[in-house]
Amino acid sequence: MTKLLATFFYAGLMRPAPGTWGSLAALPAGALIFWIGGLNAFLIAVPLVFALGWWATAVETRGKDDHDPSEIVIDEVAGQWIALIPVFIGITHSGAGMLALWPGWVTAFVFFRLFDITKPGPIGWADRRGDALGVMLDDVIAGVFAGIVVMIGAWLSHGVLGL
Repeated sequence: MTKLLATFFYAGLMRPAPGTWGSLAALPAGALIFWIGGLNAFLIAVPLVFALGWWATAVETRGKDDHDPSEIVIDEVAGQWIALIPVFIGITHSGAGMLALWPGWVTAFVFFRLFDITKPGPIGWADRRGDALGVMLDDVIAGVFAGIVVMIGAWLSHGVLGL
């Protein structure tokens, strides 16, 4: 059960770049939750996947030298979903179709991956913790950073340029 969850239904076993596959798998999963239950359901799912991911990661890495094996991608799911929060808020408030805000989806994905891979500042600090919480936290922080970029992009596009 923990392997299924930690690998996000085995998306983390795909090669190359399992973290990217995990982030890609998070997109339709998040969209499905939003489509079925709306913004509130999605906002409940984010801390839930964090908590379950933290637990599954702790179980899967217990007693092992590698505290962050590449096949564990539930952390990418949590971070990617955080990066998508501004997109889902925009969809909810505008009444637009889910794909109408595709630039937000692309921005959330690209910048989440960029921050997760390069690990600037506090993302790198969290990654260096060497425990299951650090595995989850670095992606949470990367998701927050990416979400901020999404909001800046929306402000520039809709507020400044009036598109």
